[in-house]
Amino acid sequence: MSNALSIDELSVSYGPIPALKNVSIEVPNGGFVSVLGANGAGKTTLVRTISGVLYLQKGKRTSGSIKFGGEDISKLKSRSIVRGGIAHVPEGRMLFPHLTVDENLRCGAASRRDTSGISETLSEVFDLFPQLPPLQHQQAGLLSGGEQQMVAVGRALMAKPSLLICDELSLGLAPLIVRDLFLLLDRINQEGVAVLAIEQNARIALRHSKYAYALEVGEVVLEGPSAELRENQEVQDLYMGGGGDIREAYTAIRREVNR
Repeated sequence: MSNALSIDELSVSYGPIPALKNVSIEVPNGGFVSVLGANGAGKTTLVRTISGVLYLQKGKRTSGSIKFGGEDISKLKSRSIVRGGIAHVPEGRMLFPHLTVDENLRCGAASRRDTSGISETLSEVFDLFPQLPPLQHQQAGLLSGGEQQMVAVGRALMAKPSLLICDELSLGLAPLIVRDLFLLLDRINQEGVAVLAIEQNARIALRHSKYAYALEVGEVVLEGPSAELRENQEVQDLYMGGGGDIREAYTAIRREVNR
């Protein structure tokens, strides 16, 4: 069974303010896709819409569709979306600081009823993150940023997703920790879980994903295989230490592709 994510011509607004405009993105079954963009580009709005929590920020989908495994999920509640196989690692981790690591992880399995299966998944998460078992009875708020991010990813995996969405996984973390987290995403992906990485850190995202999109002011202005974008001079200038206008870069790339 295919569990591909297909977003077609999606538009979202917060009252009169448009946040996404005709966004189309595909995450194939078992794929690894990244979405790049600066603050305010619309990345988090995209994640909230996929995950069914847009209403919490008074946002509204005005047009377009979101399909997962061929089913339109754009009107489903977040609980049903999680049960259907999509889990979300939110920006800023959003752990329960006064709960223990073990309790935070088990929160990720709230939509499951298979008690023995939950225990098995918890063991798998501890195998994936060997730093966590010694910390399982410690309050999550007392952990380092890297440890908290491990708990956040582990919590999402407790839902046994077929698609894992990570929103700004690298935010506020040291480069070595970010490297290790993305290596773990590679491992998770190789085990059959599709990954959608929403990232400002274009360098790391393009190194690990297979395909990428760039959002600018709520619109997809650039897309292509990650390996090609990583080597493209305009992309390097824009996202990897240079500067310039995303639309100029996009126009240059399209001109090169169509030559």
